[in-house]
Amino acid sequence: MAETWMVRAGQGSRYFENFRDEKIVAIGWKAVGELKQFETRKKLAERVKAVYPDYTEQMAMVAAGQLYRFANEIKIGDRIVTYDGRARSYLCGLVVGECVHEPNQEIEGLTNRREVRWETERSRDDLSQPAQNSLGAILTLFQVTPAVSAELWQETKPKQAPSSNAHASKDMHLVDAIARELPLTLADANYSQIAEQAAEKIKDRIAALTWDQMQELVAGLLRAMGYVTQVSPPGSDRSRDVVASPDGFGFQQPRIVVEVKHRPRERMGAPELRTFIGGRKPHENGLYVSTGGFTKEAYYEAERATIPLTLLDFEQLVAAVLASYTKFDERTKQLLPLVPIYWPL
Repeated sequence: MAETWMVRAGQGSRYFENFRDEKIVAIGWKAVGELKQFETRKKLAERVKAVYPDYTEQMAMVAAGQLYRFANEIKIGDRIVTYDGRARSYLCGLVVGECVHEPNQEIEGLTNRREVRWETERSRDDLSQPAQNSLGAILTLFQVTPAVSAELWQETKPKQAPSSNAHASKDMHLVDAIARELPLTLADANYSQIAEQAAEKIKDRIAALTWDQMQELVAGLLRAMGYVTQVSPPGSDRSRDVVASPDGFGFQQPRIVVEVKHRPRERMGAPELRTFIGGRKPHENGLYVSTGGFTKEAYYEAERATIPLTLLDFEQLVAAVLASYTKFDERTKQLLPLVPIYWPL
């Protein structure tokens, strides 16, 4: 029976476009060399420990387990999934090639790869909460359950779990719950992996906000940065959702006019940017927030703008929120309640 596997496209989905365009999945640990030369996980672990001496025995075993699976347990005909963190979507396909070692390929560090035939794409927002949680594992490679696989290929409708604060208490044990067969716990992960997983869950919370709540979140972010804000009343559409300035009246510079588009599946294009820019006065600064991101033409339009203009996509919005969260007022924190986690240096 065919299995389903997740193979992440590097930290922050940095290799997603390579995976999609070259029709491949690939895995790192370049110094290990060709994976097919190792007959057992134990030999692979010994090699990992030899070339990465800073690894603990447990870390070496976890890495070896993922490498061995990529080379030997994934089969032609298995389903494969990778994730685009910027678009918040899963690319789904079938494995059509054996594991091959290509040391001279262009993707830095990912020398062991497999050919894939991509078939469909699935938005993270269309999946059930349990499916989102299971796909948020911090492993580079892991097996996807049949139920989640069926959701990704739209063979079953997602069963949304009832909203409850109980989910939050379970999040810290997520890794053990979704990867029981792999010897990985939070203690074996590094800070960047945990931070990436946390950022993804924060994106889920922000994506679930209504448009009015998103407008308030952006206004709260500006207040945390030292501005006084005016939020447009519901129903008004004058290409300005928030106005921010040092004095709150717009007399002191900078005067920032903000447009908020909360459409996670729709990129804003050049026409929308031109409309926004056309409504601005020479002394105003523009901030255009789009949770769906922007087209290349929109970025080009922003470069040609006659006023100072900043485009803020979903990734940048999350980064800005996290950077200023400790300065958020209570009203804004209620929109996005977060709990700090302390990590030893």
